[in-house]
Amino acid sequence: MKPLNGQPLLIVEDSDDDYEATVRALKSDGPLVNPIHRCENGQEALDYIAGMGTPDHPRPGLVLLDLNMPGVDGREVLRVLKHDPDTAQIPVVILTTSDDDWDIAKCYEAGANTYIKKPVDLEGFFAALKALREYWLEVAILPRVGTPGSD
Repeated sequence: MKPLNGQPLLIVEDSDDDYEATVRALKSDGPLVNPIHRCENGQEALDYIAGMGTPDHPRPGLVLLDLNMPGVDGREVLRVLKHDPDTAQIPVVILTTSDDDWDIAKCYEAGANTYIKKPVDLEGFFAALKALREYWLEVAILPRVGTPGSD
């Protein structure tokens, strides 16, 4: 099994409170071996993607993406990631407050790998992120940095 094993985790989240809660929830079962990088809005995420591969912008093994951000929203970031052959393999987990059927359908249609509605209460949020960590960071086999077929 080849879990994420230290590949960076990119969190695109405009809310400081939601970002801090996400990080606390991900670390609630122990430290992460994955470095966490944050983009505070969609434009910053697009800039990160454009500069990927540099020491300041390592290629993430997983992206946690909020949808509803001012300016460039998460839907556009998802579209850019999934339409570029260099980034299309990076799994994207939508982590948002929206449970709108249209948003859900459009995100999956655009290539989202998972769609999670943020629970309102902290206990529910921690439970959802614990499950996310267990699956995406410990169980799932994700594409490695580099070209297909490289180890």
